Amino acid sequence: MNNVTTTMSSDEGVAGNFVSRRLFFLQYLHVLEFVVAVLVFVVINSLRQRRRYGLPVWPFLGMVPSLVSGLRSDLYEWISDILCEQNGTFRFKGPWFSSLNCVVTADPRNLEHLLKSKFSVFPKGPYFRDTVRDLLGDGIFNADDETWQRQRKTASIEFHSAKFRQLTTESLLELVHARLLPVLENAVNQSISIDLQDVLLRLTFDNVCMIAFGVDPGCLRLGLPEIPFAKAFEDATEATLLRFVTPTCVWKTMRCLDLGTEKKLKKSIKGVDEFAEEVIRTRKKELSLQTEDKKQRSDLLTVFMRLKDEQGKPFSDKFLRDICVNFILAGRDTSSVALSWFFWLLEKNPVVEQKILAEICKIVNERDDMKNGADLKSPLIFRPEEIKKMDYLQASLSEALRLYPSVPVDHKEVVEDDTFPDGTLLKKGTKVIYAIYAMGRMEAIWGKDCREYKPERWLRDGRYMSESAYKFTAFNGGPRLCLGKDFAYYQMKFVAASILYRYRVEVVKGHVVVPKLALTMYMKHGLKVNLIKRHESELQVYLKNNV
Repeated sequence: MNNVTTTMSSDEGVAGNFVSRRLFFLQYLHVLEFVVAVLVFVVINSLRQRRRYGLPVWPFLGMVPSLVSGLRSDLYEWISDILCEQNGTFRFKGPWFSSLNCVVTADPRNLEHLLKSKFSVFPKGPYFRDTVRDLLGDGIFNADDETWQRQRKTASIEFHSAKFRQLTTESLLELVHARLLPVLENAVNQSISIDLQDVLLRLTFDNVCMIAFGVDPGCLRLGLPEIPFAKAFEDATEATLLRFVTPTCVWKTMRCLDLGTEKKLKKSIKGVDEFAEEVIRTRKKELSLQTEDKKQRSDLLTVFMRLKDEQGKPFSDKFLRDICVNFILAGRDTSSVALSWFFWLLEKNPVVEQKILAEICKIVNERDDMKNGADLKSPLIFRPEEIKKMDYLQASLSEALRLYPSVPVDHKEVVEDDTFPDGTLLKKGTKVIYAIYAMGRMEAIWGKDCREYKPERWLRDGRYMSESAYKFTAFNGGPRLCLGKDFAYYQMKFVAASILYRYRVEVVKGHVVVPKLALTMYMKHGLKVNLIKRHESELQVYLKNNV
């Protein structure tokens, strides 16, 4: 009897355990079903919002997952695709705790509004200034209000002076013929490939340092030595850009703890500062010993050293450092990067190259010495008036800048509630990104052939015609229109003509060309090329056709 009772109790225990486990499983299943249902709802709701906002909006994370995807591929193309789908403007939503919320636009109406019509309402703003202050300080690209106006006015007067123009053209001529062409000729003689982007960066870096600091760092010479200041400057600009795609609280914590990219930035800025401090110290000594009859320098550093601030005192060394670093950033990267994309596009469009060469030869053929049978082998130096006549070359460079602007995106911040012409509402403190790269890929702006390289779109009856600064914003617009625009075109045309007249540039087979994420649009892997010297017979064909 006891055995029977024990057996029954055991069976009831097993049954009870089975029932309880089943009940637990059912409860677990209900919870799982609930979680899955919530996740499905969140996913569907987030994806549904893509129609409205252009990207999925995830709880807590906002649009960051999509941004990460864009960073892994080509961020500029990613932004362009979204803007094309959203008719030129979209609102990016970051995590609630981040500083990544902003409005992104490529609508020319909005650009004219923020760059010109409501210029005072759209300064660089505290977010931008705080993000780049470690590198740019209070220089012209980071300054607003009176600080910006004072620098702009002084620089504008200097940029338009005859002495300054003479300095820029003479230094460029010397760099091209005494440095650039020998480096290229050496590569041809040794039958080696060169990184043309690196060579052009060295050229413009030396050139702008002569203009800004009155110092020749000697980056461009045979052997292409590494210059610590140049390397520090490039590393600093790269690390600074990463702050814009990192939550402010994160990069500031990294800066405090001296970690990762912030550690690299700190080291790079130290290298930039040491160079600037040495130049300023040396220049002050020179000026104190300078006599009245001695030829005065006309570089920007010396000009600002002779001026006084609003209290009637000389500018501080920190202020002088900021001014020069800002102008180096503008003058070094923009022209060299534009030329790199220009030569890459030329190889893909040989007909354009032939037209440029025909134009150059036609202008050269107008020289009196060429009419009298001058020898083509003699060194040819283009004259300023000849460079100005090269309309098709300028159109080709403008078209390269349209598709690959040196500054692909720029930033503003609205200081009072406002509304864009396209109807986008802007609350005070909203960050605005205007996507210059994307503008070149908008059919609404440039037509269905917007992705094609067509210099002819810039010509009217064979003469170069510029476009609205709010349609073609490579040189900015409004009161902040680039002061060095004319010199930039002269520099690019002089360098391009000097190279193309002597060499055919061929990109190394298999070399990958993609943009790099930086303040300016570097090629990520440089531009590896082979140079093929043009034979006299090839030039004679163009010269005879222009007789």
